[in-house]
Amino acid sequence: MNMTPQQRELADVVRATIADVLGADIDVINDNTDLRAEFDIDSLELMAVGAQLERVLGVRIEPEKLVRAETVGHAVELLVARQVSVDDCG
Repeated sequence: MNMTPQQRELADVVRATIADVLGADIDVINDNTDLRAEFDIDSLELMAVGAQLERVLGVRIEPEKLVRAETVGHAVELLVARQVSVDDCG
């Protein structure tokens, strides 16, 4: 995915939020990170990530979509699409 500076900033926020919730070093989390395989993240931790992202980004995130994200990059793509749809309505 070729990202704009705003999308790259969003990706950085997602990585920082995940690192914070998991207590991990942000440098080990990238777009290809599979949180289930590499960090054994559970649904409660994913919900915590989603809630924190909602507060930071000011958008509603549907938990079932976040749970379906296979990698951090996929989650970012979902959020980019969500932000675009929110921006288009505002």
